[in-house]
Amino acid sequence: MAARDESPDPAPDAPGDGSRPSRARMPRWLPRALVLALALVACYQFAHWAFDRLVGLLVNVLVAFFCALAIEPAVDWMARRRIRRGLATGIVMLVVLVAAAGFLLAVGSLLVDQIGTIVRNLPQYVDDVVKWINRTFHTHIDTGGKLHDKVLHSNWVRTYLTSGAASVWGISATVIGTIFQVFTVVLFTFYLAADGPRLRRTLCSMLPPAHQAEVLRAWDIAVAKTGGYLYSRALMAVVSGLAHYILLQVLGVPYAPALGVWVGLVSQFIPTVGTYLAGALPILVAFTEDPWDALWVLCFVVVYQQFENYLLQPRITARTVDIHPAVAFGSVIAGTALLGAVGALIAIPATATLQGFFTAYVRRYEVTDPRM
Repeated sequence: MAARDESPDPAPDAPGDGSRPSRARMPRWLPRALVLALALVACYQFAHWAFDRLVGLLVNVLVAFFCALAIEPAVDWMARRRIRRGLATGIVMLVVLVAAAGFLLAVGSLLVDQIGTIVRNLPQYVDDVVKWINRTFHTHIDTGGKLHDKVLHSNWVRTYLTSGAASVWGISATVIGTIFQVFTVVLFTFYLAADGPRLRRTLCSMLPPAHQAEVLRAWDIAVAKTGGYLYSRALMAVVSGLAHYILLQVLGVPYAPALGVWVGLVSQFIPTVGTYLAGALPILVAFTEDPWDALWVLCFVVVYQQFENYLLQPRITARTVDIHPAVAFGSVIAGTALLGAVGALIAIPATATLQGFFTAYVRRYEVTDPRM
């Protein structure tokens, strides 16, 4: 019986004589890399989904944070006079909410009443304006033609303006529909302001001692700039409201107190376009009484705006929120693009906080070049 050859076969992966191709192995790291990549994609998708669902809450918390910074100086002032911090926060917020509710109620009633008056007296207003133009500029515009009869005295004009008046209540219903968001902002503002010292201690306890002072310093800058912006704007709103109230009272324009409050608040707390929105309403109301009164109001709005821009505002904001107008305008545009109306409202205090932060931490040098 022949003996079998016990010599082993060559290894599968041995190079051999080149007649058999070697089989490539999968790298050991490739499965782990694939799993890690899939896990990262899943985490990204989950984070995107969660952020999309929570973006409204995050915006409310951001607004509440700036509101808490704005009222914290008043809360601290009351706390130093031995008033419990929670009670002091409640008092400050109650005053602000009552003032806001009173403003909205007064202006809403004024708008509804004035739109109703315009609807009822629109033909008479047009007749008075045409007669005034004929008398002043010696023209001969016919007030009794077909256009006047078929358009100005027709029902479609009244129907259109009546629907405009009804839309005011529709806007009010929309505002009431956002009561949950307002409650969320108010609740977070209360807790952030009432527990401000505790919150700072909690944050600082997570940091080494070398960084705690920097965090507290940045927080103080944010409080000072945001509070300074609010109080400087409030002071300018009082001055503006009183000035316009006196003018409207002298001219005999109805609703002078409500219009003064409207001009003061809207012109100061709505960035960029607030001045034009504030001046449009008293001009419209004055026009319903006498076109000359509307012209006087328009001239006063323009002159007062120059006085405020070049004399009043630089003196009031010199020690609080001194921002270049171009920077303020750019910050409002950027805030609007990011967060809409909310971003426009908080853009200036946020920019002032960043400016104060850089001013405190960025070292400046004297310019020695004679050309500068």
